[in-house]
Amino acid sequence: MNNPNFWNDKDNSEVLIKELSNLKNIITPIEECQKEIKDNIDIVNLLLQEEDNDLYNIVLESYQKIESNVEHLKLMTYLNGQHDKENCLLEIHAGAGGTESCDWANMLYRMYTRYLHKEGYEVTELDSQPGEEVGIKSVLISIKGPYAYGYLKHEKGVHRLVRISPFDANKRRHTSFASVEVIPEISQNIDIEINDKDLRIDVYRSSGAGGQSVNTTDSAVRVTHIPTGIVVTCQNERSQIQNKEKAIEILKSKLYNLEIEKQNQELNKLTEGQKSISFGSGKRSYVMCPYTLVKDNESGYETSDVNKILDGGLDELIIKGIRRG
Repeated sequence: MNNPNFWNDKDNSEVLIKELSNLKNIITPIEECQKEIKDNIDIVNLLLQEEDNDLYNIVLESYQKIESNVEHLKLMTYLNGQHDKENCLLEIHAGAGGTESCDWANMLYRMYTRYLHKEGYEVTELDSQPGEEVGIKSVLISIKGPYAYGYLKHEKGVHRLVRISPFDANKRRHTSFASVEVIPEISQNIDIEINDKDLRIDVYRSSGAGGQSVNTTDSAVRVTHIPTGIVVTCQNERSQIQNKEKAIEILKSKLYNLEIEKQNQELNKLTEGQKSISFGSGKRSYVMCPYTLVKDNESGYETSDVNKILDGGLDELIIKGIRRG
C-alpha cells in the first residue's frame, strides 16, 4: 500500500484494502486481549504482595471481560469457511399458507433486521414484494459487516410457525411456512461469465422507497437467468441502470453460490432435492400454541421464549449454529 503505484489498479487496490481490514479484524482483538491479560498479571503480582480491595475489584471486572473476549475469539475459529468473512444477501420468501405465510415472512424480516441493527450491521433493502392483504411475499436485503455471511449462513432453510391465526375469526391454529436464503456477496475478482442471450430483463414501476421519482418511472428491474430459472429483482437504486447493475451483481453471487452447492452435493453424495416450502421440511420451528417453543432442527437449540427470538434475540441461537457447523 505504500507503493506510489498502488492506486493505479483500483480494483486490485480495493481487494487489498478489504483483505487488510479483514486481517485487522482478526489480529486486533487478539492483541487487545493479550495486553489486557498482561496488565492484569501485573496487578495480580501487586495483590500477592499486599491486599487491596479496590485492585481486587478491578481484576475481577477485567477477568469477566477477558473471559467474554476469549469466548468470542474461540467462536471466530469456527468462521474459517471460504466466504465466512464476506458481506451477504438474505432473502425471505413466503411459502404455503397465503395471507398467513405473508405475515410470517414479514415477522421473520422484522426479527432479522432487529438482530442485525443491534449487532451493528449495515442493512439495505434491495427489493420487496408486498402480500395481497398483509405482510410480504418476498424481500431481499443486503447485509454489510465483518463475517456477515459466517454468522448468518446457518439461517438458511424453511422456517415454520404454529400459532392461533389473527386472521381467522374462529381462532383456529394455523401452520405457516417461509424460506430463508443466505448467500455471500462474491468478491469482484471472481469472474462469473454471463451470456447476454441467457438473460431476460423486464422493467417496471418501483413499489418501494427510494429516490424522489421512484414511483413515477419504470426504474425497477427484474433479471431472469433463463438456463437456471434464477430471478433477481432490484428497485432500491434511483435509476434503471443502477438497478440493472445491482441485479446483475446479485445474480453473479447466486450463480456462484449455486455452483458451490452443486460441488458440495457431489462431494457429499447428496441425492435429495430442494426442500419445498411446506410440510415435511424445516430448519426451525416457532410454536406459539398450544405451548411456546423455538426449536432449531440442525443445532438442537431450544427455548420457550418465542417472543425474545422474534424480537431479534438471536445471539445464543446463532452462536449455537456456528459451533454446530
